[in-house]
Amino acid sequence: MLRFLLFIASIAHAAEIKGRVVDAATNEPIARALVRAGGDTITTADGRFAFDATASELQVSCVGYRPFRMPLGQPGEYEIRLVPDTLRRDESVDVVAPVFTQEVSVNLAGQELRNLASVIADDPLRAVQGLPGVTSNDDFQSQPSLRGAGFDRLGVYLDGVLLHSPFHTVQGDPGAGSLTLLSSDMLDQVELHSGPIPVSFADRGAGAIDMRYRDGDRNRHRVRASASASNAGVSLEGPFQKGRGAWLASVRKSYLQYLINSTSDEAGLAFGFWDAQARLSYDISRRHRASLSLLHGKSALDREAVANALGLNSILKTDYSMVIVNAGSRWTPTGGFLFQNNFAWMRERFANINRQALPIGGGHYGEWVWNSDNSWQTGEHSTLYFGANIRRLRDDFYFNGIQPGVVRIDQASGTAKRAGAHIAQEFRLWNGRVQLRAGARADGHSIVPGRQFTPVASIGFTPLSKTRLTMQWGQNAQFPEIAQLLARIGNRTLSPIRTAHVLGAIEQRLNEQTRLRFEVWRRHDRQLLYRPGFEPRQLNNRYVAGSILAPWRNTQNGEARGMQVFLQRRSANRLSGWLSYAYTQADVTDVQTSPADFDQRHTANVFATYRIRPTVNLSSRFSYGSGFPLRGFYRVEAGNNFFLAAQRNQLRVPSYHRWDLRANKTYVKKAWHLTLFAEVVNIYNHRNVRFDDFRSIDPRTGAARLGFDRMFPILPSAGLAAEF
Repeated sequence: MLRFLLFIASIAHAAEIKGRVVDAATNEPIARALVRAGGDTITTADGRFAFDATASELQVSCVGYRPFRMPLGQPGEYEIRLVPDTLRRDESVDVVAPVFTQEVSVNLAGQELRNLASVIADDPLRAVQGLPGVTSNDDFQSQPSLRGAGFDRLGVYLDGVLLHSPFHTVQGDPGAGSLTLLSSDMLDQVELHSGPIPVSFADRGAGAIDMRYRDGDRNRHRVRASASASNAGVSLEGPFQKGRGAWLASVRKSYLQYLINSTSDEAGLAFGFWDAQARLSYDISRRHRASLSLLHGKSALDREAVANALGLNSILKTDYSMVIVNAGSRWTPTGGFLFQNNFAWMRERFANINRQALPIGGGHYGEWVWNSDNSWQTGEHSTLYFGANIRRLRDDFYFNGIQPGVVRIDQASGTAKRAGAHIAQEFRLWNGRVQLRAGARADGHSIVPGRQFTPVASIGFTPLSKTRLTMQWGQNAQFPEIAQLLARIGNRTLSPIRTAHVLGAIEQRLNEQTRLRFEVWRRHDRQLLYRPGFEPRQLNNRYVAGSILAPWRNTQNGEARGMQVFLQRRSANRLSGWLSYAYTQADVTDVQTSPADFDQRHTANVFATYRIRPTVNLSSRFSYGSGFPLRGFYRVEAGNNFFLAAQRNQLRVPSYHRWDLRANKTYVKKAWHLTLFAEVVNIYNHRNVRFDDFRSIDPRTGAARLGFDRMFPILPSAGLAAEF
């Protein structure tokens, strides 16, 4: 009789297992998630599940999200919050983020960040290359361009600190491949500011890429090991001091050099690397959190196999290393204050030798940084933002030529200080329908005389519940690098680049997950840096050879304008992604007006991801660019022969387009899960090329031999990741 009663009780308990599965970031119900508790079921369109089971543990899994496990206690209804597998887990925070933010036009998080980073590279900046309006026609380099401006005018900020050169690359070789030191596994999200840059981002004028580290899991230890055709890595995380803190660490080792060397026309284009990252966060009190992060990477190039084909001025071997240490503090005392401070130190070293083991380049770069970004809730509908930053920089480098002895071509050694402060006030009126913000930065440089004052202002208006109008205006200043000021080809009289940017946008929400956004913008650049006389050209019906000693000057002004439209859907279910088109016209003027080096008239970026089953996800990316100019004074005559010309940037590289396809399949077990991913790059095998540089010039006839590299052909790749 007792056994019969226990059996009846177990049936009653089994029938009470039900609940709802939602996205932890947006609170959107997740359909077609796999739920296990002695049996299997699939969540409905509203994220709900209910089934009979007698298990003691509930497990929920969905491709693109971290598996969830919990013991089953008393009967009841459960709400399961799944966290994207690239985000931190912090169940103590109940704030639900909106699907789209108002101040940032585009950002990346979760599965978007991982899928766009690609199997081949696992590079968050390559994920940025797929965002609306971003232009990048180089498969070998991570540096994107934006709205007619090169990467040297964009800033990459990690936890608010401007990074100098966060790449594995060959220093001194502008055509070398590059890969970002940062791993996608370590990042919470990436935001792109392509309009007027907010006042908290210093020393850049054309755009800002804001990257934020995530915290580790405060509830349990996790291990994720991955391997692909290009690299292998492992990341670990877990709680610290009984959940008061968390730690996170990641190590990667690449063999990308074998892949690129087998597909590129130029031997030794790629390099090998390894990097390690770690982060520790700890709650000093309920209102005060401290963090410490470390990033260290090394890369090397060894071209011994082709040493006999190299010239005396070619790089045979190179070594490069970078270290960044960042200590952060986030304190929220009473009174609506938020104080955020970061103290960082970074160092870069490189050394290049030729086939005779003679030094042809080397250097050391270092920075000490203090960065403060704070806010004060001055009223129910107003916020004051304020902060400051100080940077102490040191740069020592040299480059030699072999003719046949060692000849010093360029060198610099010096220090500089950059300091600035910012303030901005925001008001939200009419129940948040109107948002006003105005502020300014003031910046100074120890070598460049004078102070730079750069105001900003914006207004956002929501006339209808799903329609938002935005107008932004701002100025920015970017100081020259130490090398441009103090090197042999430098110029101590250089002035900062000044930028004035205006943007207007209208955004229509089609539903909670879908929006249509249209932007028009104009950017005026003054005092751009250029080296007149460096490039060979045709001048007064004769051919003039360029001089490698031509110094930097503030001789150019620029004008860029354009429009951008994109349709985006962001959802935890079914289809997510965007469809975008951008038109840009960017010109520069000194003696003559010509297209800017990164002027690309037509750019289209498409990204789509679709979860067809709880454990299967498909994603696809398509990029099109109408082509950058061939940097320099060139023309084409009969037979496709290149000659020097009197006008600059009149020829263009052929249009670039590439279609990639990726599939992820997850196998779920009780204590671990395995994800297999496969990718095909350039699926229809289009021949994309990039312009390297001029190889030689005949000063008598003006004939020019130019270098072009073929980029990735159709390239399948696969990998796997296991998480415990």
